Amino acid sequence: AGAAAEARFISSAKGKGLFATKNIRKGETVFVERPVVSSQFLWNALYNYRACDHCLRALETAEENAQRLLGKSSLVLPHPEQCSIRKDLHQQCPRCQVTYCSAECRQAALEQYHQVLCLGQSRDDPTHPLNKLQEAWRNMHYPPETSSIMLMARMVATIKQAKDKEWWIKAFSQFCSKTANEEEEIVHKLLGDKFKGQLELLRLLFTEALYDEYLSRWFTPEGFQSLFALVGTNGQGIGTSSLSQWVHACDALDLPMLQREELDAFIDQLYKDIEKESGEFLNCEGSGLYVLQSCCNHSCIPNAETSFPENNFLLHLTALEDIEAGEEICISYLDCCQRERSRHSRNKILRENYLFTCSCPKCLAQADDADVTSDEEEEGEGETDDAELEDEMTDV
Repeated sequence: AGAAAEARFISSAKGKGLFATKNIRKGETVFVERPVVSSQFLWNALYNYRACDHCLRALETAEENAQRLLGKSSLVLPHPEQCSIRKDLHQQCPRCQVTYCSAECRQAALEQYHQVLCLGQSRDDPTHPLNKLQEAWRNMHYPPETSSIMLMARMVATIKQAKDKEWWIKAFSQFCSKTANEEEEIVHKLLGDKFKGQLELLRLLFTEALYDEYLSRWFTPEGFQSLFALVGTNGQGIGTSSLSQWVHACDALDLPMLQREELDAFIDQLYKDIEKESGEFLNCEGSGLYVLQSCCNHSCIPNAETSFPENNFLLHLTALEDIEAGEEICISYLDCCQRERSRHSRNKILRENYLFTCSCPKCLAQADDADVTSDEEEEGEGETDDAELEDEMTDV
């Protein structure tokens, strides 16, 4: 594509970065990218966050979505015509009944990986190797979810099905790979204290479900750990929601002032009620591997951000500032709250989750600040770890 950005090698320490190939205006879309592979999180799917099995488009209408999140089936949303969900287009796999948002997605999944992963009649059979693998993963990786073993399963299935296997192996090898001790740290982060035993159990189940001679290296202890670390470091969280789509559409309506105020008040109250009932778990969530997005380095003062405005896995990178040709395009791996914290706290999060220390202009300007966190941050330190891990991959 005549893209506005390209990946370039910076240094062996930093790896690749993404650079503007022309001047980009604030608010402009730098690129729209589809993932090489993606997958919904397993607990998210289990709890009835219904999403297209291929592109993660939310499948419930906005009203059904709100009713489920509220636990209130009588709720009626105004302006139902603003809901973008087209149930008449939904299709299921005739063999295993997983649902897709369209014939195109069903076909794309079948052509890329679904022939290998289709459970057919065994969909509810707990002894099927793929079901055993998913159950083991759910028992190790509780919400808030940051990754899925099925992302790795889809990588293997994609190569198994491919005519040009080398092309896909090359596509996957573009993602940043780490040294063994860094990989170990990432796996540790995802699996916690018992990670060695858990990793070995997952590897055995993964092998039973998916072994392929051509990819035998991925099934060795070292190869499996590398695959795991690749997904852990490069996985980009994806979030979709038919309710938020409906809200955006309602925001854009041209209404008389009184009606506008009523609608805004209704929406505000709705979100408050949902938060009481469902906490922060509002979206269909999963993760994907994006070639260009994964080249974006972090900055505590990012000039671009990612989002999923099409209610599916298509990632939009949007400029937050004017960016000049030749300038590096950076996103933030931290959420807004984390970005406001001291340099010391920001780097603690980045080191733990991404294994680097930031040297963006903001961090350099604060380099002489005392290496201590302020009192109120100290109080928050204890409870931030889980939240940080969650933000690491599910910022939407």
